[in-house]
Amino acid sequence: MAEGRITVFLADDSVIVREGVRAMLALEPDLEIVGTAADYDELIAGATEAAPQVLVTDIRMPPAFQSEGIDAAKELRKRHPGTGVVVLSQFDDPEYVVSLLSDGAAGYGYLLKDRVAEGDQLARAVREVATGGSVLDPKIVEALVTPVTGDGGLTPAEEELLQMVAEGRPIKAIAVTKATTPAAVSTDVEQLFLKISDAATAGTAGSLRRLRMLHQAIVDREEQGETLSRLLPGGIAEKLRQEGGRIGETEKLDVTVLMADIRGYSGIAERVDPSHLAGQLNTHRAEMNHAVLDAGGTVMQFVGDAVMAVFGAPVTQDDHADRALRAAVAMHERQADVNVRWEAEGLPRFDLGIGLSSGPVAAALLGSEERLEYTVVGDTVNLAQRLQDMARPARRIVLSETTYDGLSSPVEAEALASVPIRGREATVRAYMIELAKEGG
Repeated sequence: MAEGRITVFLADDSVIVREGVRAMLALEPDLEIVGTAADYDELIAGATEAAPQVLVTDIRMPPAFQSEGIDAAKELRKRHPGTGVVVLSQFDDPEYVVSLLSDGAAGYGYLLKDRVAEGDQLARAVREVATGGSVLDPKIVEALVTPVTGDGGLTPAEEELLQMVAEGRPIKAIAVTKATTPAAVSTDVEQLFLKISDAATAGTAGSLRRLRMLHQAIVDREEQGETLSRLLPGGIAEKLRQEGGRIGETEKLDVTVLMADIRGYSGIAERVDPSHLAGQLNTHRAEMNHAVLDAGGTVMQFVGDAVMAVFGAPVTQDDHADRALRAAVAMHERQADVNVRWEAEGLPRFDLGIGLSSGPVAAALLGSEERLEYTVVGDTVNLAQRLQDMARPARRIVLSETTYDGLSSPVEAEALASVPIRGREATVRAYMIELAKEGG
């Protein structure tokens, strides 16, 4: 396996489709096919062994030609949490989308087979789900709204509302657009469905069923903190739905902030081909993302070679210090495994330094309705950055005193003498954890 690539496993009972998809993905320098399967059993056995970053699968395969692809995808995610899944289907029925996303949308994609050859849609979907994103083919919702619009039975306002529902806009987003409340929009949607139902003929009854299923899928994904637009990190959409909130409005939370940085990155960048370096960064970020998500954290941002994550926001967590430390250790371990593969291929290793700081922050949604960013600010964030600078040499984690005191059980750590921190008047007491050398 060439490092820096996203590994992909393909499953489809049609050899023509399977080889066609293989050929399309082979054109992408950052994607690598690591196995194929033609039925459920082959998929489970092959993908479990190959442990790909992404599974691309058909829905219906032998033995029963029902929902083997979706069932296998969910089983694989149990065995290898974090595996991205792209389902390729000839069916635009929302029933399959609802089934696929019943446990949450993160890391899932649903594309129609007859459109995967258009541009680089499939490759972009693979990259998106590899790092926890989700993708839904726009033609699915477009096909849903077409049969029941323009029939003269709906007012322009109702046509507009139906279009927004079919596009997958969350109820709250529709409410903002229409300058009303989510409750009012929900009522309007139900009344719209009733009107369509009253006027439906045999030909439109199926479309009504589909629209209702899509509406439920949107509601379910809001309840899981997911939206089709993927504007916000997990948990924030649900928080807004339940508690309200406006852009720029802040709340005070107690959290643990994690800052990680690649040691000597500037030197690495000077001597490594940019295309190879980009591939390494892609792999590094995917591994760091998985480590944070597995511990229940939220990745706030990637900036160059740095990673910032928060535990305890947007959803409060009493054990945020424990979760952050668990993620920090996992980040070191995941990077160590990647380094072994890179060194075998003559690529430079990435060594990490990580800082953890616990305390109060101000959390807020910043931006506009079109593009939102959830962020946390405050001295706790700044201190995490400073402690990360102290985590030298590599494979060290430096904890603030509040993080250390917030752990549920003691850990072996060296108490550092109170040291001055750049940009702060008072000295800081911290603790350092030094992990065993790789291979030691």
